[in-house]
Amino acid sequence: MMQLLYLDPGSGSYLVQVIIAAVLGVIFYFKSGWNWIKSFFVKTPPKKEEEENESAD
Repeated sequence: MMQLLYLDPGSGSYLVQVIIAAVLGVIFYFKSGWNWIKSFFVKTPPKKEEEENESAD
């Protein structure tokens, strides 16, 4: 029964990598979602014509 629980070093490091990637993926997902929700409710002021002309040059 204990033989089924054996992890060699390669499998252990892969498992750590998968856990780290999952945590970072969840953080990125919720951060992106929060920014989308926040941008939906917070209006940005419209750009002035002078700023648009300067950026076009």
